[in-house]
Amino acid sequence: MEDTRTRLVTAMAELFRRQGFNGTSLKQVINAAGVPFGSLYHFFPGGKEQLAEATIRSSGTAYQQLCEAIYDAAADPGSAITDLFDGAAEVLEQSGYADACPIGTVALEVASTNARLRQTTADVFGDWCESIATRLGRAGIDPPVAQELATVIVAAIEGGFMLSRTARSPEPMQITGRFMRGLVETALTERARR
Repeated sequence: MEDTRTRLVTAMAELFRRQGFNGTSLKQVINAAGVPFGSLYHFFPGGKEQLAEATIRSSGTAYQQLCEAIYDAAADPGSAITDLFDGAAEVLEQSGYADACPIGTVALEVASTNARLRQTTADVFGDWCESIATRLGRAGIDPPVAQELATVIVAAIEGGFMLSRTARSPEPMQITGRFMRGLVETALTERARR
């Protein structure tokens, strides 16, 4: 059974995906976690903001590990990119377009209103970019180009979530993935020609 701290973080992550930071109350988190109210302040004396920071970091790590596993299992970098985007599209579709990335959902809300959570989301996005850039670099793409591509890929997947959710269709995420694959394959081809 999950410990109380983990249950609180997991509950908040689920609520963030559907409701965002401002739409999620501590009462909802306590109820979803099935823990006494005092447990929240025992583990997170800073209240909602501290719990949100822990949730963003935990979710960010979990998503990064999932993406790394998908990428590393693919036959080649181009396939890895479409596998990531197609997988995200499938999860969105299966959830009725309700479950999006909790990091992106919160980042949109707090970017200009909460410096601590803005920095936390920026840190997570930075880690994701670094992870992708490292893998693209291993495939032979020059580090500066790999870093730029990684930034575009992370931005594209977050934008893909938004477009697919509003269209209630996996197609925008899938189209975006195919386009990102093309960019990666072009960079690999250019590198091979040198």
